[in-house]
Amino acid sequence: MFGGNSNWRGPVWFPINIILLRALLNIYAYLGDGFTVECPTGSGRQTNLLEVAKEIGTGLTGIFLRGADGRRPVHGGQSLLQKDPHWRDLLLFYEYFHGDNGAGIGASHQTGWTGTVALLPVLTRGFTAEGLAHGGMGEIVGMATPVGEMLSP
Repeated sequence: MFGGNSNWRGPVWFPINIILLRALLNIYAYLGDGFTVECPTGSGRQTNLLEVAKEIGTGLTGIFLRGADGRRPVHGGQSLLQKDPHWRDLLLFYEYFHGDNGAGIGASHQTGWTGTVALLPVLTRGFTAEGLAHGGMGEIVGMATPVGEMLSP
């Protein structure tokens, strides 16, 4: 059932991560700064759930951003997509992603759910702790940065 070209074996799925991030923000809005967890696990560093959500969101967004070496994790070992000036800015929204290196795996046209990466700046950088505590997730007062600024390079 899970062998071969199974659609259910990918380690990083954007829809599940978006649901997790939203849940962390909702719980943070209720519990506030007083509730902390160790993040990352084994680090000894205690952070609130807003910071955990930001860390997860930053990691997911990083799959599509160029690193210091100029490579995008999403393109994995595909030389044409990594180096060719005509192709290197083409972002494919894969079905799921490799858990260790972020390379895209599975179908490369999953704009429906993997396109939710565009929501990550709003979910993770767009809210302040104070805004969530006083205005909730649905209020503009929670926005730390205008959406247009968050989405620009």
